[in-house]
Amino acid sequence: MTEPQFDKTFEPAHGEAVPVATDILRVTAPNAGPLTFHGTNSYIVGGDTLAVIDPGPEDESHWRTLEAAIAGRPVSHIFVTHTHRDHSPLTARLKEKTGATVVAEGPHRAARPLYTREINPLKESADMDFVPDIAAGHGHVISGDGWAMETLHTPGHTANHAAFALTGGDTDLVFSGDHVMAWATSIIAPPDGAMSDFMASLDMLLERDDRFYLPGHGGPVKEPRQFVRALKTHRRMRERAVFGRVEKGDRLIADMVKAIYRDTDPRLHGAAALSVLAHLEDLVGRGEVVTDGPPAIHGEYRPA
Repeated sequence: MTEPQFDKTFEPAHGEAVPVATDILRVTAPNAGPLTFHGTNSYIVGGDTLAVIDPGPEDESHWRTLEAAIAGRPVSHIFVTHTHRDHSPLTARLKEKTGATVVAEGPHRAARPLYTREINPLKESADMDFVPDIAAGHGHVISGDGWAMETLHTPGHTANHAAFALTGGDTDLVFSGDHVMAWATSIIAPPDGAMSDFMASLDMLLERDDRFYLPGHGGPVKEPRQFVRALKTHRRMRERAVFGRVEKGDRLIADMVKAIYRDTDPRLHGAAALSVLAHLEDLVGRGEVVTDGPPAIHGEYRPA
């Protein structure tokens, strides 16, 4: 597989809890959109005492579905993959109701300091109030009632992005958040995210031998090693396309997006521009492209 075969066949079953593996339920929030697909997936793990992964956005109908799926059972832990507002805001409400311990890599932060006069275009999408009870570093294992969860720090989409590996028995799977999804590539948007971090996180996952991933949006990632290799190839090809546009004389990101993403839904062109910026940041950092001052969305770019 040289390019990932994205799978958009997914039934969200809004308002229902859907079994996706032994003692794992998926509840998909009704927040469909061009960047969220059919909505954000929350997962409930366990039989008696539960863990919840990514409680989701502040949405009353989603909260009611989560409550019904939990069905009065105790919740010992809440795991949060990252602090975008479609994943983490319901954490506070669930913690207040259940007393669960909140686990995440850390609070929201940018992947690098903001440059002078730079404005973070994604500031409003971040849950800046979120603070975990446990800031879990890479490899940190937390055990619960019949399950164990290992934190895999996977920066790229956000600096604090973490996947969680459910280990033991026949359940070797990863809750991959927005890092790897079957339906589309993850948005890498500076300064929240960084392409170099994203690629390094893919390399880390390739060292593992997981059976499948359950992502933050859409259906499962099957044969994850093969898919992640193809995802790396896709990103390298996109990088070469960006560099090729610079070599052909495109100086502005807007012009590159028009050429590279001409067949993409125009509603996604803003996100595409941020991904192009992420590639250009990486290329500038490696000395292949130059710009005046730090890389910026409205900067001009030239071959080195």
